[in-house]
Amino acid sequence: MLDTAQSLIRRAGRQLNLSDEDIEQILKINAEHIFEIKLSSGKSLQAYRVQHNNKLGPYKGGIRFHPHVDLDEVRALATLMSMKTAAVGLPLGGGKGGVAVDPRSLSQQELEELSRKYVQYLYPHIGPDKDVPAPDVNTNATIIDWMVDEYTKVSGDTTKASFTGKSVKNGGSLGRDAATGRGGVIALSELLKAKGLVNKGLTYAILGFGNVGSFFATVAANNYPQWRLIAAGDSTASLLDNAGLDAMQLSKLKSAGGHFLGSKQAKQITNDELIGLSVDVLVLAALENAITKDNMAKVKAKIIVEMANGPIDETAHDFLSSKGVIILPDIIANSGGVIVSYLEWVQNRRGENWDEKKVNLKLKRYLTQAVLGVLSVSKELQVDLTEAAFIQAIRRLNS
Repeated sequence: MLDTAQSLIRRAGRQLNLSDEDIEQILKINAEHIFEIKLSSGKSLQAYRVQHNNKLGPYKGGIRFHPHVDLDEVRALATLMSMKTAAVGLPLGGGKGGVAVDPRSLSQQELEELSRKYVQYLYPHIGPDKDVPAPDVNTNATIIDWMVDEYTKVSGDTTKASFTGKSVKNGGSLGRDAATGRGGVIALSELLKAKGLVNKGLTYAILGFGNVGSFFATVAANNYPQWRLIAAGDSTASLLDNAGLDAMQLSKLKSAGGHFLGSKQAKQITNDELIGLSVDVLVLAALENAITKDNMAKVKAKIIVEMANGPIDETAHDFLSSKGVIILPDIIANSGGVIVSYLEWVQNRRGENWDEKKVNLKLKRYLTQAVLGVLSVSKELQVDLTEAAFIQAIRRLNS
């Protein structure tokens, strides 16, 4: 993932005729914090926080708890976050954090201890004006609430602007849970508007029907009933119904802890078969590298929406683009989460609490401007949307 991110930045930098030195300066990581967290139970866990670039504002980026977390992954995600915040016009930088752990192997007490010790180590390097972390893979509002509480204890800061993704009762923003999925729908609709297709009936499939994928589907169903969800996949299996799947029913199944494998709601297919369906839009909301050189030739979708980070590797991206597939890049498509995180931070700093309608209107404004900007760059320089998004980001970082 790090190689792909760096390659995209170098490619965009060359389009802008930047020198090698200027490009390397954009790639340069400002700070890396690598440390060990020892729990009272005796477990020892490797932890990270990478702060890539803060030219536009405080570092911003999630914290993930996952057994496969390593330094290269965190570096890549921090770098991509710098590109994302710049591409959508936020006054924030890019950072990322993680702990190499399977949180399911921890008791609730251990999980809280881990969360608090993570903050105890990092608190001199984070804060409302320095670095504002948020939840990511396997972290949630409960974990962030523990972290905010610990930061308040060790720093004395009471604004709660030190972290975003908090519970609403603890200073979190309304609309945050659905923000990433909603943002993907907004970004896709703006792309379709530009092509005169937004009101046309279209079919789509979602790979990765978790939090992001399920909100994408339910928001789309409420706002664009002419879009027909015909397939959805989770980590166990995919469901297919050419007549259309009920997004709300699928969301209820997942919220109740259910899985698609064994579900009687529709015909079961494999996730690989879902990727090869003849749909207008393929939404990739699972993990990175869902499409690689091994399966790229199977893709029949006309548009791909990258709701996960890096779901298409570089080889597959170039192949699909050469075939005329339009790829709505992750640093735009999945930026709804960081946009509403920014809006949460603003509310905390001002001591305000906005209603969900106001939050969603501001989210739509940011994403509409971002997509229109990327489309303009794409037309201006005759590049695909991914390269255009990185060019838009680098122009702001290099100004």
